[in-house]
Amino acid sequence: MTKSLLIDRIDKGLDLRYILILSFFVFSFASLNAQEQAEKVIQFTGVVFGADSSSVVPGTHVYIPKSGRGTTTNPYGFFSLPVLEGDSVLFSAVGYKRAYFIIPKHDKESSLRVIIALQDDIQFLEEVEIRPYPTESMFKEALISMELPDQKEYANIYQWLNSQVMTEAYLSLPASSNANHQYFMQQQRQSYINRYSPPQNQLLNPFAWANFINSLKRKN
Repeated sequence: MTKSLLIDRIDKGLDLRYILILSFFVFSFASLNAQEQAEKVIQFTGVVFGADSSSVVPGTHVYIPKSGRGTTTNPYGFFSLPVLEGDSVLFSAVGYKRAYFIIPKHDKESSLRVIIALQDDIQFLEEVEIRPYPTESMFKEALISMELPDQKEYANIYQWLNSQVMTEAYLSLPASSNANHQYFMQQQRQSYINRYSPPQNQLLNPFAWANFINSLKRKN
């Protein structure tokens, strides 16, 4: 076998392989087109409502897991997307249970309008108690020894509001204008009495004794 004949056979073998590979891709593409033409495209539209059927659910995810396509509902709960017959459409929203809808066969129309009602997904969590201290005794001890942010200011206020301090402050107050007027009128009246009547024995004067006793009480 000559070298030229061997090269000619190799070239023919490569050409045959290329022809077979090209034929395979053309057949596959044709079968896919035929399948797509056989499957009917439907415009799937609708409105998603809540469980009470009176309020819409905006932002609901409308998703087709098989093809990886989807959309979301607008503020009025409306959605629209193209689907194929037999597609399984998933509806999911926060606070609601997932819902599925399978696209049925359509012979007359190329559109499908539905109303989807989602059920509430309510979950009750177990009660959890959060305690900063492992035992009740440690909590009481920490609470008793705890100081408020303005504890020093409160202690100063309580000290100045002590009954003994308030009493001493009251006794050391200067006489008011009313007390000075009463004292002046009393002295003037006493001077009139001493001028036009014989002097009285203050030891027998009950008012003098009352003033004396009151002055002793104020000093104590």
